[in-house]
This record gives sequence, C-alpha cells and structure tokens, in this order.
Amino acid sequence: MDQDQSIKLEDIHYTNFTDYSQIPKIMPMIDAELSEPYSIYTYRYFLYGWPDLSIFAYYNNEIIGVVIGKLDKHSKSGRNRGYIAMIVVEKKYRRLRIGRILAQKFIDKIKEKGGDEIVLETEQTNHAALRLYESLGFAKMKRMQNYYMSGNDAFRLKLFLVDPLDSHQKSE
Repeated sequence: MDQDQSIKLEDIHYTNFTDYSQIPKIMPMIDAELSEPYSIYTYRYFLYGWPDLSIFAYYNNEIIGVVIGKLDKHSKSGRNRGYIAMIVVEKKYRRLRIGRILAQKFIDKIKEKGGDEIVLETEQTNHAALRLYESLGFAKMKRMQNYYMSGNDAFRLKLFLVDPLDSHQKSE
C-alpha cells in the first residue's frame, strides 16, 4: 500500500511506552520489518527497563513507528552509552521522516540524561538506514561478519555526543 499523501506530520503524535498492551501491537510490525526475531523477553527488557527511551509514533490511534533502546554505563569505557535496539516505521508511512524524528527524539533523550554516545547495529545492505544514521552524525565503527541469522554482515555505528577524550574523566 502506498503512503497516504494526505498525512501531515502534525497528525502524527509521539509517546513513550506506558503499558503492556502496547507490546502485542508493535511485535508484528517489528517482526515484519527487521531481519532478526525478538522474543517477548527482549521487548520486556527494553520497554520496562527504559520506558522513557521507547518512543512510539501514532497515526489515527495506531502505532506506525517505534524506537526502542536503553542507556547504561559501558563496562569497558565507563561512558554513558545509549543503545538503539530497534527502530521501525511501517512501510506505508516511510518517506514522511518519521524514522528521522524517532531517532532524533531518542538522541535528544539520551543527551538530556547525560549520555556520552549512542551505538547501534544495522545490516550492511540496509542502505536507507545507513543514510539516515550517517545524516544524523553516526559513523561506522566496525563491520561485523555474519552478524545476523541470515548471514549478513552488520555495521556498528556510533554517535559521539561529547568528546570521547573528555567524558571518561567525569567526576561522579
């Protein structure tokens, strides 16, 4: 189905995860759009652990996009690291910049919470996602061979929110 040309960005609203009833609504969308299957436990881990970092895009009371992630201290560097676990927009709503808006809202939340960097992985064949992330300032950090179950390679991308040489010196 082609996108509805009458949709305006102001008709789309964004909210954080609020309750379990949202999980069954996003699982089929994520399963259809991402190459890796996720169990209910993966959803619960992110959604209940970091509900304010799980942002849903709604149009006509239906979820049409989502970004799910977390923020914690990286074990090796000690940096406050945001992680985008999943970001999906239904096909018929793409090209409306919803994915960009979701990603930017996530980035803004991580900044508000004192994050130093954000990382994610995406398939090396997902050129649209790579263009989006690079346009937001993410840089390819490494290529991971056979990362996905399909056998496809992944790129790990990172967005530095603060100078990496300064942030590990933070006082706590």
